[in-house]
Amino acid sequence: MIEFGHLTHVGLRRDLNEDTYYGDSELGLWLVADGMGGHEYGEVASALARDTIVREIRAGTSLVQAIRIADEEIIRTSRRRNDALPMGTTVVAARVNGARFEVAWVGDSRVYLWRDGQLAQLSQDHSYVQELIATGAITHEQARSHPHRNVVTQALGVTDPRNLNVESMTGELRAGMQLLLCSDGLTEEVDDAQIARVLGQHDCSAQECVDSLVAAALDGGGSDNITAVLVRRH
Repeated sequence: MIEFGHLTHVGLRRDLNEDTYYGDSELGLWLVADGMGGHEYGEVASALARDTIVREIRAGTSLVQAIRIADEEIIRTSRRRNDALPMGTTVVAARVNGARFEVAWVGDSRVYLWRDGQLAQLSQDHSYVQELIATGAITHEQARSHPHRNVVTQALGVTDPRNLNVESMTGELRAGMQLLLCSDGLTEEVDDAQIARVLGQHDCSAQECVDSLVAAALDGGGSDNITAVLVRRH
């Protein structure tokens, strides 16, 4: 059986919530998208990504291909609207089919796997600071306070479809395992150790865990929109 919890919050310093999410146990699809572009552009982009991916998955399209189609759709819509600024969004999505899962992502929204008391980050941020970490220029700790930590190198609606890097991986989702999908509004304020502590509470439901994570991000400063979706197999 799959149980999931979900919550989004505008945070303490933004007027608009440009994050969106989706969860459907029957379809076996969950996603988080973090829109960008100022004004209502980010909101439009993240909603378009969500709707396109859901539509494509329902039609039998693969997860990676559904995300690619969302990129093209956002670019097309932006051109049609003649927007002065490009509108973009990150996305992280998970499909669960029986005992298997597949995750795919573009940008710096993340997916974590909780298994046997351990938390592992499955996704690799498509971000400027992640590139610096990869070359050894800075440490993970330095990345947390780097002035350019919010600069993404890939985003739907912004990255040309020919250069779009939709990364994905598959694995096993056994009883007791949990997948956490979240926007950077959570990981900006709450470190992995704190996330692990919350997911390790045996007596809390998936929804209570999500509520605790968002509350912790608000306590940490709530500098951005915060979205978390937790998928748990029993």
